[in-house]
Parts: sequence; C-alpha cells; structure tokens
Amino acid sequence: MADYPESLKYTKEHEWSRINGKIAVIGITEFAKDQLGDVVYLELPEVGAEIKRGQPFGVVESTKAVSEQFAPLTGKVTKVNQELVDAPEGINESPHEKGWMIEIEMSSPQEAAGLLDAKQYEELVAAAQ
Repeated sequence: MADYPESLKYTKEHEWSRINGKIAVIGITEFAKDQLGDVVYLELPEVGAEIKRGQPFGVVESTKAVSEQFAPLTGKVTKVNQELVDAPEGINESPHEKGWMIEIEMSSPQEAAGLLDAKQYEELVAAAQ
C-alpha cells in the first residue's frame, strides 16, 4: 500500500489538501495517479478563479483516461503550479510533493473538518482494491 502522509487531508475522490491556516495546497493522491497511469496533460484554473467544494477545478489526462479533478475545498486560487502544467509527468514522480496543482485561500476553512485523515483514506483505498 502507498504511503499517505499524515500531514495531508484526503477526499473520497482521491484529491489531497495540505492545510495551513486559511491556505490549502491541493493535488491528487498516489492512488489516483496509479489508477490514471502516466499523466501527459494537465488543465488547471487561472489564479483568481473561484473553486467550489465538490465541483470540477481541473482535468488530468493520462495514457489510460481523462479525469476531472474535484475541489476538496471552496476558495480562491492564489497559485498554480505552472511547472506541473508545463511538465505534467511531475505527478507521476511525486504526487504528494512535486505534483501539487493549485493553492487556494479557503473561504470556508471549516470545510476541512469534513476531509479524511490518512488512516481513513488508507482504509478507503484498501476497500477499493
């Protein structure tokens, strides 16, 4: 089983969030990366875009599939990982570090309480396999 950092929060749709105050960095999990296969294209929102929890915020295209990414939290995009857009294979190498996609300023930080911790996410992944 993959190692899911305890410092992250997870969704049932396989996105992760690294939360620091009102700021959240968002990406996809190791499990999602493995299910997708080698990532070859990435479409992300512009800085300043508003994203809403549960709504699509981007698209990942891989050798196996095209997959929408769903926002784990609501907020305004403050940074986009342009290096990842230019070289999406960074997700393949390090989905929980180098593979971060966007940073947002959360408009409802209390939403983070509804995310899964690492143990809960590992149980979800184990049940899916």
